[in-house]
Amino acid sequence: MDVITLTRRFLAPLAALLCLLATAGSAGAGPGRAQISAAAPLGGVNVGSGSSAAQADGDIAQARALHARLVRTEAVWSLIEPNGPGQIDPGGLVFLDRLVSDASAAHIGVIVVAYGTPCWASSAPASLIGKCRAGGQSKANSWPPSEPARFAAFVAYLTQRYGSSLTAIEVWNEPDQANQDYFAGPDKPRRYAAILRSAYPAIKQVDPAVDVLGGSLVGSGGSFLRALYAAGIKGYYDGLAVHFYTLVLGSLRSIHETQLANGDHTPLWLDEFGWSSCYPHRRVEQEQACVTPKVQAANLASTFRLLARTPFVAAEVPYELKSSVSEDFGVLAQSGARKPAFGALQRALTSPLAGGAAVTLHLRARGGRVLAGGSGPVGDYMRLEVFQGQVLRYKALFTLNRFDRYSILLPRALGTRGLRARVQQYWSGAGASASL
Repeated sequence: MDVITLTRRFLAPLAALLCLLATAGSAGAGPGRAQISAAAPLGGVNVGSGSSAAQADGDIAQARALHARLVRTEAVWSLIEPNGPGQIDPGGLVFLDRLVSDASAAHIGVIVVAYGTPCWASSAPASLIGKCRAGGQSKANSWPPSEPARFAAFVAYLTQRYGSSLTAIEVWNEPDQANQDYFAGPDKPRRYAAILRSAYPAIKQVDPAVDVLGGSLVGSGGSFLRALYAAGIKGYYDGLAVHFYTLVLGSLRSIHETQLANGDHTPLWLDEFGWSSCYPHRRVEQEQACVTPKVQAANLASTFRLLARTPFVAAEVPYELKSSVSEDFGVLAQSGARKPAFGALQRALTSPLAGGAAVTLHLRARGGRVLAGGSGPVGDYMRLEVFQGQVLRYKALFTLNRFDRYSILLPRALGTRGLRARVQQYWSGAGASASL
């Protein structure tokens, strides 16, 4: 939509945002500038999973072409250890073995996200266990293990097998995801905390240098993270993985504030985020608004630029390398052709401060009212203020549409003359002004 209105679901986060930013001051003092880091976050790309060594070779070749320092891939427990404790299926490791080997040779770090409970270890109800087949995929695989130590033994095995070639192991995938595709059943915070508390020492005992990532959160409101703190996760991870596809920058700020309020200073690993270039063929994909290939590229460039000096973010790993039949998030098309996003990501990984969009604003009289419109960098709330003389007469907090643009029709009472307006993105403090 062109005009972004403040719906009920935005009110609570907006109230918190306004409290946080009340002392931010004028343009240029946004939260993204509060602290400056000398080094940009580690950058890379998600490569998903595969079944062949040749696919792994191709994925790492493309990652090298992107100048990636990290790749993130999957280790699906139910496919690697399908039949019982210690019964490893070599076929489940063909892709992962080659990918890790190729990445190590190319001096590219690897994040492995381990999840997916085998039938024999699942805590699913008997009705689902009865339909579960070893090496297959069913609802029972989404339930956490009945004994966290069994998962701990699996991630210890991965650590032993790949050792220093691993940068990090991410413990499970999206336990707070409402669709329960990855973590089903009741009492999720307590059960996830038990898995993390078991996995961390098991990994560290094998190789203390391998980072352990907890969280794997999709929700930025902080409620699930607070529940995890209450369940005792602190001290059992080296960083928190987050997967933010909506308002990426605002979401990072929100979850970081939850961390600080709970005395947690571990870094955030933004190891899933992105935009699908499915517009105009589709409007929505995986609950996210489709964009054009050009906008996908611009969004990647802007996000890397705005995160380049953010000390609490350790890594940024877009989703994903290659599109598929059902998803168009890739920087490569399903055919393997390079989209504009490939070049944008390539440039961002080598020169993260070089890209990104500017904030723009224009005012136009229309039918006795004024239309304020323009564009900005993706990822955070925007603020519009309208003055008559030195008097603030109107303000609005809004988000950009899918094309990173906005259009706000000002109240008729303001008239069409003698107006001065300014708009600002909260994260960067970047803004623009216009008069009429």
